[in-house]
Amino acid sequence: MALTPDIAADPSPGGHTGEESHIDAPGLQGFVLALFFIFGGITSLNDVIIPKLKELFTLNYTQAMLVQFCFFTAYLVIGIPGARLVKKIGYMRGAVAGLLTMMVGCLLFIPASQNALYGLFLLALFVLASGVVIVQVVANPLISLLGPPRTAHSRLTFAQAFNSLGTTLFPYFGSMIILGSLATVTAAELSGPALDAYRRQETGAIVNAYTGLAIALALVAAVVWLFRHRLKGESHEASSGLGGLDLLKRPRFGYGALCIFLYVGAEVSIGSLIVSYLMQPGVMGLEEQAAGRLISWYWGGAMVGRFIGSAVLRIVSPGKVLACVAVGAIALILLSANMTGSVSGYALLAIGLMNSIMFPTIFTLACEKLGARAADGSGIINVAIFGGAVVPLATGMVADVSGSLAVALALPACCYAIIAGFGIFARRPA
Repeated sequence: MALTPDIAADPSPGGHTGEESHIDAPGLQGFVLALFFIFGGITSLNDVIIPKLKELFTLNYTQAMLVQFCFFTAYLVIGIPGARLVKKIGYMRGAVAGLLTMMVGCLLFIPASQNALYGLFLLALFVLASGVVIVQVVANPLISLLGPPRTAHSRLTFAQAFNSLGTTLFPYFGSMIILGSLATVTAAELSGPALDAYRRQETGAIVNAYTGLAIALALVAAVVWLFRHRLKGESHEASSGLGGLDLLKRPRFGYGALCIFLYVGAEVSIGSLIVSYLMQPGVMGLEEQAAGRLISWYWGGAMVGRFIGSAVLRIVSPGKVLACVAVGAIALILLSANMTGSVSGYALLAIGLMNSIMFPTIFTLACEKLGARAADGSGIINVAIFGGAVVPLATGMVADVSGSLAVALALPACCYAIIAGFGIFARRPA
C-alpha cells in the first residue's frame, strides 16, 4: 500500500503495482509517533473528566456519556472532509491544521468553565475531537507508508504503542489534577448562585489542564510547519463516489469498517466506566482519584500488548491474532461481571491488554490493497470511529435501565464477538 506517483497511475483495481513501494522521508517516523502519542493521550482524558462532570452537573450515566458522544461524533462529521483536506494540502500541512484545531478546542474550556454550562464543555470537546480526527487521518496511513508494505501491520501496531503511551500517562496525571479536589460538598447539595460558583471553581482544574495542552499543541504545530517540505513522493488519487464511500462495497473493507465502529465503541465504553465501576463497594470500593489513577492500567495494558504484538504479528497471521484477543476480551468481561472484589476490578482493567492490537490490525486488514485510495480508506475508517459515540451512549442507557454496570458490559462483549468473526474472515491476505 503506497501513495507514490507510480502507484497512483496504476490502472489496476487496487492501484497497486505489486512492488515494495513506500514514501521516502528519513526521520519522519519519529514525528508520526509523536502524533500518535498526542491524540491518544488527549482522547483518554475523557475517561477522567466524565466522572468529574457527572458529579458537578448531577448527571446519570446516559447524560455523562454525552462527553464521548460529542467527542466521537466529530469522526462522523469530519472524517471524510478531513481526508479531502489532507489530500488537498498534503500530510504535513494537514497535521498542522489538525493540531491548531485541537488547540482551539482546548481553549474553549475556558468559557465553558466561566459560564458553568455542560453544553459548552460538550462543544469544546467536539472542536477538540475535530482536530484529533484530522491528525489521525494523517497519521494512520502515513505510518503504513513509511516502510515496506509487508511490515505495515507490525509498523502500525508499533505506532499504536506510542498512542497507548499517551493514553497511559495522560489519565494518571490528569486524575491527580482534575480529580484531586478537596471540596467538602457536592453539587447535589447546592443550588442557584452557590452551585454555579462551585462548578466554576471545580472546573478550574480542567481548564488548567487543557490550557497547558493548548500551549503544547501550538508549539508542536510550529515545529511541524517548519518541516512541512520534508515529505517526498506524496500523491493522492482523486476520490470516486461520495468521499470514497464506494470502498464500503468491498466486503473486506466494509466488514473491517464495521469492526472499527464496534471496537472503538467497546474500548471507549469500558474506559468511560472504569472509575464508577471500581468505586462500587462490591468491586474495589475505591475513592474517585484512586480509581482514576487505575485507568492507566487499562491503557497501559494496551501499550504493553502493542509492543508485544508488533513482534507477534510478524510471524503469526494477523487475522488469527485478532480473533484470539477478541475472545480473550469476552472472557475477561464475563469474569469481571460474575466476580467481586479485586478479581472483578483487575479483570476489567486487563481488557486493555486484549484491546492492544485490535485497532491497527483491523485497520491494516481492512485497507489491504487500497493503494492510492489509502487516504479515502483512512477517511472512512475515521468515520467508523463514530462507534465511540454510539456504543458508550447505549451502554450508559443499559446501565441506567438495569441499574447495573456489570449488565451494561454485555454490549461491549457483543462487539468483541463480531470482531472475532472478522479475524477469522480476514485471516488470509486480500
